[in-house]
Amino acid sequence: MNATLLLIVVIALVAVALIAVVVGLTVSSRRKSVPPAAPAPDVVVPPPTDADVAEPAIEVPAEVAPTLEKPEGTASRLVRLRQRLAGSQSGLGRGLLALLSRDRLDEDTWESIEDTLITADVGVAPTQELVERLRTRLRVEGSSEDPRTVLREELLALVDAGMDRRLQVSGTDGLPGVVLVVGVNGSGKTTTVGKLSRILVAEERSVVLGAADTFRAAAVEQLATWGERVGVDVVRGPEGTDPASVAFEAVKEGVETGADTVIVDTAGRLQNKAGLMDELGKVKRVIEKQAPVTEVLLVLDATTGQNGLIQARVFSEVADVTGIVLTKLDGSAKGGIVVQVQRELGVPVKLVGLGEGADDLAPFEPSAFVDALLG
Repeated sequence: MNATLLLIVVIALVAVALIAVVVGLTVSSRRKSVPPAAPAPDVVVPPPTDADVAEPAIEVPAEVAPTLEKPEGTASRLVRLRQRLAGSQSGLGRGLLALLSRDRLDEDTWESIEDTLITADVGVAPTQELVERLRTRLRVEGSSEDPRTVLREELLALVDAGMDRRLQVSGTDGLPGVVLVVGVNGSGKTTTVGKLSRILVAEERSVVLGAADTFRAAAVEQLATWGERVGVDVVRGPEGTDPASVAFEAVKEGVETGADTVIVDTAGRLQNKAGLMDELGKVKRVIEKQAPVTEVLLVLDATTGQNGLIQARVFSEVADVTGIVLTKLDGSAKGGIVVQVQRELGVPVKLVGLGEGADDLAPFEPSAFVDALLG
């Protein structure tokens, strides 16, 4: 029994083993019959196009051109400046009229008139001439004449209304007019150059500025700012550049571009008269290799009185001054400086500055000036 059972178990185990072998062979056979999977084909990625890689558009604001200022017209400027001049100078005229309107013009009155005129910087010699003429007309010829009328006529004669006060800003033969501006530092020279450029732009003239006051960086920057405001070119060089070279380049640009006028700002150092003479002489010589200098304007501060006259003498010796610009005339009762400086130099006052505003520069008109003095 035990032997029989043992036999059955052995037979069963053998059978299981055989079945396992058969199944294993079958699976192995199936694996061998299945071909290996083909490798995935290479994916070719096309190169990116500009559209694929373009970054989001960024809006770049267009460059905004500086807004140019429109200078005030000459006519309206003159009206306004007459009013300002009358407000600042009428004390002189009122004082003279009050003295001349007295019932009796005695010696004390005439001495007071002389003092008033000298205090206003008319000068000793012109004052004596004016007083003598007033004496003759109001005392010797009789007092029937109106003191105001007499005073106005004599002041006009003193200011010399017949002098040619036209600015020579035009050239000939297709060349630009060249204006050389001279004067001591602090007189308002560079500001005058800027204001004069505004006047010419208002008259629809093309202008080039030359920043030849190269020893003062502030002057060069100041002139550049004026140029930007009215839209005119400013020729400049590094600080300490030879002023003559800057003046030369400015006139050269004016010639090449067909500009109407070139205005050259110059250095105004009075420490060495000989040095100043050499410097201004060199500037003028190199300029005139290309175009004649048509105007030399001397800028004087009206408030400096006798110091201004000393400056005027020096510059008249080193430069062929053709016209005078009196600045800062609005805050001073020193209007008589007009008479004295014209007598001193023999050249006319052509422009007057009456304030710090950009358009506070106007042609000098003797009749308007005298009327403003009389209030």
